[in-house]
Amino acid sequence: MKFNAKWITTEEFALLKPIEVRHREYDGKVIEEVPEQFWASHYYFRKEFSVDSKGKYSIKISADDYYKLYVNGQFVCQGPANNYHECYYYNEADITPYIKEGKNTIGVHVYYHGPLASHLNSGDNRQGMIADVFCNGKYLFGTDSSWKYARAAEFVRGHFVGYKIQFIENVDFNKCQLGWNMPGFDDSAFINAIEKADDDHSFIGKTEVVDTYSIKPQSIKKLGAGHYFIDFGKEYVGQVHAVFNGVKGQKVTIRCGEETAQGDDTCVRYQMRCACDYESVCTLSGGKDELLFFDYMTFRYAEIITDIDNIDVDSIDMIARNHKFDRLACKFKSNNELLNNIWEICTQALTISVQEIYMDCPSREKAQYLGDFCVSGLAHMYLTGDFEMFKKALLEFADTSKTAKGLMSVAPGSKMQEYPDYSLLYPYAVLKYLEYTNDIDTVKPIVPIIDGMIEWFGSFAREDGLIEGLMDTKTLVDWPPNLRDDYEFELNYPPTNPGLHNVINGYYIGAIKDTIKLRKIIGMDVSAYEGLFEKVSKSYVDKFFDEKQGLFTDTAESKHTALHSNVIPLLFGLVPEDAIDDVKKLIMDKGLCCGVWFSGFVLRALASIGSYEEAFSLIINKSEHSWYNMISEGATTCYEAWGKEQKWNTSLCHPWASSPIIVMIENFLGIKPSSFTTGELSMSPNMPKDLKVDIQLPTSVGKKLQISL
Repeated sequence: MKFNAKWITTEEFALLKPIEVRHREYDGKVIEEVPEQFWASHYYFRKEFSVDSKGKYSIKISADDYYKLYVNGQFVCQGPANNYHECYYYNEADITPYIKEGKNTIGVHVYYHGPLASHLNSGDNRQGMIADVFCNGKYLFGTDSSWKYARAAEFVRGHFVGYKIQFIENVDFNKCQLGWNMPGFDDSAFINAIEKADDDHSFIGKTEVVDTYSIKPQSIKKLGAGHYFIDFGKEYVGQVHAVFNGVKGQKVTIRCGEETAQGDDTCVRYQMRCACDYESVCTLSGGKDELLFFDYMTFRYAEIITDIDNIDVDSIDMIARNHKFDRLACKFKSNNELLNNIWEICTQALTISVQEIYMDCPSREKAQYLGDFCVSGLAHMYLTGDFEMFKKALLEFADTSKTAKGLMSVAPGSKMQEYPDYSLLYPYAVLKYLEYTNDIDTVKPIVPIIDGMIEWFGSFAREDGLIEGLMDTKTLVDWPPNLRDDYEFELNYPPTNPGLHNVINGYYIGAIKDTIKLRKIIGMDVSAYEGLFEKVSKSYVDKFFDEKQGLFTDTAESKHTALHSNVIPLLFGLVPEDAIDDVKKLIMDKGLCCGVWFSGFVLRALASIGSYEEAFSLIINKSEHSWYNMISEGATTCYEAWGKEQKWNTSLCHPWASSPIIVMIENFLGIKPSSFTTGELSMSPNMPKDLKVDIQLPTSVGKKLQISL
């Protein structure tokens, strides 16, 4: 897509040379860091124009790193979804409801982050915006040097949290340029924008803007003069919004968090487990000050501390945000109350963690990890009927082949991370999309990228076909490390043991198997892959299967049989038939002694051999490694680990724990893929004994699947 307008930026950024941020994680490349003076930079861009007749007005807009759009002072939308400059996104919005006859103003608040980040393509010195305005489909005007800008001075220096992912804003209302986005504002202190003639953004597509909506507090407690404790009832993603009337120079402290600090309603744990310190300070102007931070946080509780005796509590709410999700279109109820609660915490996590991308957590990293996406993306697709979001993520990961033939594990984003376990799951994600959409046109161009990925991993193959020696990547097996069931192979980076181990080869075989399936659907030749699968599968069993134990070991030399070393071969059909019962017994004896993410493999592996009762028993078990444990600790969204103390920096909102939704839909209900694209229900249920459910799911064609079993 081409804009008619010019890319505009500020005088400071016009002088900076772009930085190429793409690279493999461990290639030794050092990215020159953007000077701190440009970190967390807020700018206001504005343009006045006159309208003398009615019409339908629209705008195409994009910005780097992020924008919020206002027309005549009214908020319209925000974006764009992040991507690399050569494949950037834009948004479209109908602005007719905000236009009036006479003078109008478009105001755009543009934010540049600065440090390398996994949720924004920052750190590359590219900043600014572009917009085209249309009337009745005809181009009216766009961004150029007649637009004016100024730095938003009220956003004073705060602090970064997480992995420099979010900048906590301290706001000084005395420096606010009130009315900057309204007609008639005195913008004599603003200066003309700079047209960047050599701007190198290329726009590949339009994305949906996130929904924004108000959440009123479930309760507000006044703990003392000017001290309020607020509970929004469950965890959301958004910003605290409130109006203050105080004395010039008065301070208001805002604290937010996922949990209370002392287990009661007296203070918020704002220094959160997930390494985010959600404390901001606002300085009042003495007039009516309306607080709404620019960036978003992940929280349930908030605390307001000030020496203003009485705050207008009716003005307090949260402006929440997430990718569109019609909760009324997606309903679930069973005769098992624990399962109902599990479904709810998984659904809430999926609701708020999917923003412009599928985020691992909307707090510490805000990253779209390929491994997480294989759970959260699929579950979100089932609950929303939204295949476009899933397709967008597939294409973003495919694009990382430009950086690493074996694919990167986070996309997009300027913080490079590479995990072979995640990369090898890419064919599975593509296969799922193909099965549920039959979108061969999208998948066909991806197949060569998958071929290249498997070829890259195959370059590490021994004579017997098994891979070893992945010295420039970091293999996970599972995360966190304390939930690897004592997997007996060193996984530190840089690796000191380049030897052969079980799980990475299991993922490699799984990637080959899924590639065979998707190539067959498309009608492509599979003979070479079938030969490779047969060779590597035989070698895998020869090396890792211990006939005496009837189990798979972690390495060829080890006698240790970790849960992971047996789940993966069971899932991919590699277990000798006479050993299936032994492997199943090991899984049931060990239970979910793994990470929350890997639990999805456990459940799917059991379902693959028809052990639906056993899979269900693990979903509803009440051990310390269970969804029950999250709920008993007060979860309203599923966690990063089974419990708050099971990981050193646990996020209490992590949709990679939402695999029960997938297993319920794919395995227990057995809903066929075509149901989601035709709206005609087809299923082969394998319901656990005595379980009854009523469920409603949306489809991509607008129909709803109504199921009662």
